Amino acid sequence: MDSLQHTIKRPVSFAGIGLHSGKLATLAIFPGEENSGIRFVRSDLPQAAPTPAFMDRIVDTRLATTIATEDEAMIATTEHLLAALFGMGIDNAVVELDGPEVPIMDGSAGPFVQVLKRVGRRRQNACKWMLKVNREISYVEGDSFVKILPYDGFKVTCEIDFNHHLIRRQIFSSELTPQKFAQEIAGARTFGFLDQVEKLRQSGLALGGSLENAVVIDDDGIVNAEGLRFVDEFARHKTLDVIGDLALLGFPLLGHVVTRKSGHGHHFSLMKQLAAQPERWDLIAYEKEGGNRVLEKVVLSTREAGDKLLSCLLPPSIALAGQTCFA
Repeated sequence: MDSLQHTIKRPVSFAGIGLHSGKLATLAIFPGEENSGIRFVRSDLPQAAPTPAFMDRIVDTRLATTIATEDEAMIATTEHLLAALFGMGIDNAVVELDGPEVPIMDGSAGPFVQVLKRVGRRRQNACKWMLKVNREISYVEGDSFVKILPYDGFKVTCEIDFNHHLIRRQIFSSELTPQKFAQEIAGARTFGFLDQVEKLRQSGLALGGSLENAVVIDDDGIVNAEGLRFVDEFARHKTLDVIGDLALLGFPLLGHVVTRKSGHGHHFSLMKQLAAQPERWDLIAYEKEGGNRVLEKVVLSTREAGDKLLSCLLPPSIALAGQTCFA
């Protein structure tokens, strides 16, 4: 586990269609300053200020996660890009987007990861702060749940259960490292059912969806000629979504995330539960001395502060102001 923060070595760019808006979008990622986190800028809007990729910016979780700027400009479908940045160990970056939605690329985080691997990371002179979960934090809704258990590392176990003969019940579990993320998770594509596509489009969703950027399923099986990339690609993609959504906590997690039949809304609710229960986690930094050692625990605020939703979680640039790095 890295003890220092990282950004990308040089700018990179992408272009593609928005899955739900159907609009062409270009996206550029620039190196970010230490302790600044991931920030979005709507380059098509005059005098747009950077917006932190943080949970208090979430405004919609229907089929994708959408955040908004202070001026209420939308930045939709953030989860695949954020999963790529988080999964590849990028702590600080500025993402410039010329429209309201991150391009879907091929429906996975693979294209982002391929470019991030090629450009490489630059180590920064700032210690990496992490949310260490000490006691279980959970959110339950019917037969769906998502929880974080104490764990010395970051692990995700995702269970899905669809009433379709091709999917049924699948479970995927992986300890997250950049190597495993790139090999086992990043390439898993979003998926949908053919009989639901028209309903989604009537609701203004999936306007850019196609066989080029999604796995499409009908009663007989996979519509895409190339088939699946993994036998359990569906569960792997849900794992990708979990990682991308939880990146909006603003800090890497030390814990085991376990989900069952969860979606973006469940993940947001779990983040709210975490923010409301500061006694169950610590914000810590590590130094490597033959092994990882806890150096310092930072208490950002207390339950008495009043706002239990967000008082204990702040964007990195605010939360770490004045903190000393001993790494």
